Amino acid sequence: MNKLIIIALGGNALLKNGQKGSIEEQNLNVRETLHSIYPLIEQGNRIIITHGNGPQVGYILLKNDAGEKVYQIPQIPLDVAVADTQSEIGYLIQSELYSLLRQNHIDREIISTNTMVRISPDDPAFKNPTKRIGKTYYDKAEVDKLTQEKAWIFKEETKNGKTGWRRVVPSPKPTDIISKKTIKTLADSDAIVIAVGGGGVPVSIKGNTMYGEEAVIDKDLASALLATQIGADMFIILTDVPNVYINYGKENQQALEHITYDEAVSMLEQGVFGEGNMSPKIQAALNFIKAGENREVLITDLDGVAIQKGTRIVR
Repeated sequence: MNKLIIIALGGNALLKNGQKGSIEEQNLNVRETLHSIYPLIEQGNRIIITHGNGPQVGYILLKNDAGEKVYQIPQIPLDVAVADTQSEIGYLIQSELYSLLRQNHIDREIISTNTMVRISPDDPAFKNPTKRIGKTYYDKAEVDKLTQEKAWIFKEETKNGKTGWRRVVPSPKPTDIISKKTIKTLADSDAIVIAVGGGGVPVSIKGNTMYGEEAVIDKDLASALLATQIGADMFIILTDVPNVYINYGKENQQALEHITYDEAVSMLEQGVFGEGNMSPKIQAALNFIKAGENREVLITDLDGVAIQKGTRIVR
């Protein structure tokens, strides 16, 4: 069989900076992304696509606020909001991919799954929530009201010269992909599977009962866990930059093309990847590589994935 590849789509695959988030915009972005990963499909590889949901779940939370204020509609919890975005984004990817494959005379099934991901309710993240979600800024009166009525947690921040309050929620580590066996079975049957959207729906299990949790899971960590649990050969993380960089954004920035597991661990510990969102991607890559032999990670952008160029991390 050809390679089993998990491709984690970054936020720019669905929505670009400055866009309003219309379905038309997202369809165009998805189409562009799928054309970039098409060569991997054309080669006959078994493909699983994962994706983020940051802007989309944020929009749902804004609709929650508006619906509650205007029409007194009860707000949906965060786990349900994540499940909602999985279905929405899965449909967008699935429909665009169907058209792309049929236009190229490829007859492969495509299935999007509502994936639940187990977390521990004792995860330290629940005592120190850091993930910002929802409305850009709340004023102090809103913060006091929502803290009392809903027990929401807020943190004050200053960005681009503006100071305000943001709602924060826990981002616990994923411990198990609930439907991993089914996802692998579908991929091995030559279906292209869309899974673990937005890091998966966060759930905990006590005894024989499953509970949804007010949290969000890092998409790359959850994707790496899925890749590990089903024995994927390759894990591709799509970003908006062509490579991983040392000292990114500085005059002495350096693009990395090929690094080993030990080199990546050392650089991560030294903090050379900065405080941005690259460090979690590196950690996700290391989690995957550490779990087995002959595994590789490619971190790249849409242009790089088609020609398999970017930053490769190997054992």
